[in-house]
Amino acid sequence: MAVRVTWYGHAAFLIESDGKRILIDPFLSGNPVAPVKAEEVQADVILITHGHADHVGDAVDIARRTGALVISNYEIASWFQSKGVQNVHPLHIGGGRDFDFGRVKLTPALHGSVLPDGAYGGNPAGLLLYLGKHRIYHAGDTGLFGDMKLIGAEKLDLALLPIGDNFTMGPEDALQAVRLLKPKAVIPMHYNTWDLIRQDPHAWARRARAAVKGLKVIVLEPGSSFELK
Repeated sequence: MAVRVTWYGHAAFLIESDGKRILIDPFLSGNPVAPVKAEEVQADVILITHGHADHVGDAVDIARRTGALVISNYEIASWFQSKGVQNVHPLHIGGGRDFDFGRVKLTPALHGSVLPDGAYGGNPAGLLLYLGKHRIYHAGDTGLFGDMKLIGAEKLDLALLPIGDNFTMGPEDALQAVRLLKPKAVIPMHYNTWDLIRQDPHAWARRARAAVKGLKVIVLEPGSSFELK
């Protein structure tokens, strides 16, 4: 079963697997590099790593329009219910659940989480996705932490890692994250949305390939895709 991963800029991805469309952190409106408009996006599932506006993004409107299942921590899932989105499933750090499209597990992330209206967003998280034979890690917004080595023990096919610095890991810490995670492939994210997080992803890719033998580094342009086979 092939899995297609499309980057929408920042930390937003569309993952297509076995006929299901899984949307992660759909920050599209107000995202200067987004290649699509929120009203054009279809989704069966929406995953939210934490409550910041540049990650919750257009999720409420997309969920209302599509009826997609929203999966996040308990506080964020409850907040979506307060906004009229009833098709939600709460998880929490270390907890996982099997769904018809695969398994989702929340991992730790070192960051903050407050929702766009100021409501408490619970603990920020990363995402471990088990889609058929493929294992994908979306780190969310995070700093470097040693337990990434435990996440890497899952034998990751793909890691989606922030490199932008300032609010998340920068290039140096993201390199160390790659060493700990040891994924087969990595896609950098959360950079060049604004000048504050401007980076050269191609320079980072060269360094990452040199740091981990055999690592595949895919630098996507917003709207482009990578396929896991």
